[in-house]
Amino acid sequence: MKVTIDGQSIDVEPGTTILQAARMIGGDLVPPAMCYYSKLKGSGGKCRCCLVEVSKGSEADPRPMPKLMASCVTGCMDGMEVNSKSSDRVTEARKSVTEFLLINHPLDCPICDQAGECDLQNLSFEHGNPKSRFIEEKRTFEPEDIGPHIQLHMNRCILCQRCVQVADQLTDDRVHGVLDRGDHANISTYISKAIDNEFSGNMIDVCPVGALTDKTFRFKSRVWFNKPYNAHRECTTPGCCGKTTVWMFGGEIQRVTGRKDEYHEVEEFICNSCRFDHKNVADWTIEGPREFEKDSVINQNNYTRKLEKVEIATEKTILMGRDEDRKKISMAEIPLNNNDKNS
Repeated sequence: MKVTIDGQSIDVEPGTTILQAARMIGGDLVPPAMCYYSKLKGSGGKCRCCLVEVSKGSEADPRPMPKLMASCVTGCMDGMEVNSKSSDRVTEARKSVTEFLLINHPLDCPICDQAGECDLQNLSFEHGNPKSRFIEEKRTFEPEDIGPHIQLHMNRCILCQRCVQVADQLTDDRVHGVLDRGDHANISTYISKAIDNEFSGNMIDVCPVGALTDKTFRFKSRVWFNKPYNAHRECTTPGCCGKTTVWMFGGEIQRVTGRKDEYHEVEEFICNSCRFDHKNVADWTIEGPREFEKDSVINQNNYTRKLEKVEIATEKTILMGRDEDRKKISMAEIPLNNNDKNS
């Protein structure tokens, strides 16, 4: 089947969704996705971030679809034409969805461990409004320890339900889920039961925001201060691939995560033993530095790239008085002379 997205055509197999076809093409036309996860069956269709405009349904029925469609759950048809980033209607819809997701989300970025690798940060940077129209009181929850390694911050949760699907599909004893309904809906454990299974740490990796955090890494460091390396070990836990990314500060491994692709999805899941119990460099075979997309905050201070000189072109009158202040506070402007009483 042939499908065209923002003027770029590609041949896909039957059953391919619009989002999957867009990822095959790549580039800026790929819709954002906060709930869809290619490694999890049944994911998608919840956050509505990936809405696209179908201007032509198919060769057999060329009529456009009247509503914007969720690309992660809408299948491709032969001859379908889709507008993603090129559509003003789609852009406005994504701005509205972003505003909706931020209604109850706190401004925790300065203290959140997810800062720097947060999908919601990326979404709001591109589609967010600097001002909020929401005047009502945000709903709030107390942080909750839902296991020996994980802390839940429900204030930051966008109810993508990825963590629920991870527990459903990787373990046999899921003890958490979505409780209550409507605007009272929240993620929690049943009767305060702790999440304690060998693959529970993958909930942290699939969470697109900072709602589920690694208690062993909390407030240790910002991710852009760490150097990530791909590493592996011979893991004996059934179902664990043993292939990870270790985040190092100097000679210390501060955290271990699953390897992620360009869409921030884990390639293969790892066990809690690899994630939490092996923080010594000797436990791992280091393969080399992990690659990041060019816009990643982790790449911003990459010394291998040539950085252009930044010049601030500001009117002199705006900076009037700054020169005198600079002389007063700059040690270089004041000669060190113990005999000079005015120094």
